Amino acid sequence: MTVDLLQIVKEQLDEKFSNATTSSEMMYNFPVFTVDSNKIVPILSFFKTDKILNFSFLTDLTGYQTPNQQELVVVYHLHNLLNNYRIRIKAVLPISAPNIQSITTLWPAANWMERETFDFFGIIFDGHPNLKRILNVDEMTIFPLRKEFPLEDQERTDKDNAMFGR
Repeated sequence: MTVDLLQIVKEQLDEKFSNATTSSEMMYNFPVFTVDSNKIVPILSFFKTDKILNFSFLTDLTGYQTPNQQELVVVYHLHNLLNNYRIRIKAVLPISAPNIQSITTLWPAANWMERETFDFFGIIFDGHPNLKRILNVDEMTIFPLRKEFPLEDQERTDKDNAMFGR
């Protein structure tokens, strides 16, 4: 059924938003669509309100940095509760301009998810009602889950690298 879901959603996206989908694939029996980040609110609104698709529940929103360290990706997990279908929507942003429109008008629960994604990756959700750090201290000047920041303090003198397999 999930393969059919991939085709159905792709056809609906292409019909409603021409050239908005940059890729669609099945990943571990999970339909994944990469879409134009500039059209994220209309696309997600369509998924939520369309009577056929009916992806009315936002399960999760998060981000990650691509291995080449040049892009950030916002990932949305949507769920059709009536038919128990799930899909993943991804929007790719350049690291030099990590802005995307907030979806808090569609799902108020996205508020804290967007704040957490901002806090750890520096993705700026334009139109967010209160975009500020949620888990890290306000004085922090970095985004700790970006790959350009070291995982441990490089100045430490009390560690023995042999204990860490180095």
